[in-house]
Amino acid sequence: MERLVLSILVDNTPGVLNRVAGLFSRRSYNIDSLTVGETNDPHISRMTVVSTGDAETLEQIEKQVRKLEDVKEVFKLEDTNSVYRELVLIKVECSHKERVDIVSIVDIYRGKIVDVSPDSMVIEITGTQSKIDGLLAMMTDFNVTEIVRTGIAGIGRGLRDEDKEKMKAR
Repeated sequence: MERLVLSILVDNTPGVLNRVAGLFSRRSYNIDSLTVGETNDPHISRMTVVSTGDAETLEQIEKQVRKLEDVKEVFKLEDTNSVYRELVLIKVECSHKERVDIVSIVDIYRGKIVDVSPDSMVIEITGTQSKIDGLLAMMTDFNVTEIVRTGIAGIGRGLRDEDKEKMKAR
């Protein structure tokens, strides 16, 4: 199984998410991760979509996404020249004695404690999937009660050629 990460610029209009997701469901493609947010242009949103499959299926996904009316640009984000991050919130049940151990683990992974109550803590961590999976593996000795993952957000490294041309034109 291969992984495909697409960064898709779309019109920021009602229903665009449904139309993109509908493409995947109509063709029985799986979405492993989906994040969406407005760009520096309020009329454009960026979707980061992650899917896995064989090479032929992933090629079809990319071709079909490019055909959608709301899609302005599609960038295939390769592991070698892209930056990926994910945000995760982890709620862990803990006693007063366990707090020190949990804080020590969270510090190693450069996470943050964002909420503390008498019987639990909420941890925030941002990073690669392997970093997050590493922290989660270290938390197996504790009672993790909830996990919320945002999904991958990705961006290409460096400036694209068209960005460089715009800079020269200024």
